[in-house]
Amino acid sequence: MPSTQEGAFDMQDSRVIMDESAIRRALTRIAHEIVEKNKGIEDCVFIGIRTRGVYLAARVAERVREIEDQSVALGELDITGYRDDRPGFGERRDRMPARELAVLVKDKRIILFDDVLYTGRTIRAAMDALMDQGRPQSIQLAVLVDRGHRELPIRPDFVGKNVPTSRHEQIEVSLLEIDESDCVTILHPREAEMQR
Repeated sequence: MPSTQEGAFDMQDSRVIMDESAIRRALTRIAHEIVEKNKGIEDCVFIGIRTRGVYLAARVAERVREIEDQSVALGELDITGYRDDRPGFGERRDRMPARELAVLVKDKRIILFDDVLYTGRTIRAAMDALMDQGRPQSIQLAVLVDRGHRELPIRPDFVGKNVPTSRHEQIEVSLLEIDESDCVTILHPREAEMQR
């Protein structure tokens, strides 16, 4: 099932804004930008936020390996216990600890990957989870789509595509590894749904 922000929309009101080629080009550009910003990949660790961020991190890591002829460490982050929309959030004793990462984050330059940046709350939760596992040298953020509407002061370092949206619209990301196709779709509500 493709990644979609809250609610159900009629597929007749959708438009593809990134196809397979556009996603491939965006990820290749992000790989080059990461290498340039970090002057290589020494001490870099790519961390994907489950689920689609994990596959995006792996794809960019493969491109970086082709550019630098060097592998970058990869990790996967489950932020379920850190989400502020979970009952009991705010009571630290009730917070579910993140599963330990397979890579070390202490003193590393972390590049955090997610599919869509919206309010920033997912990224805040991811940073909390990371900090509980060690103190990184820095955290950089790479996203496939930035749709705006931030509620927290979070800004990506690497963006595949900026897509101005209304709060009524949704962005759906499909990736070959789990959705059998690569595309990004914007979903528009019908006029009647917007007036409810």
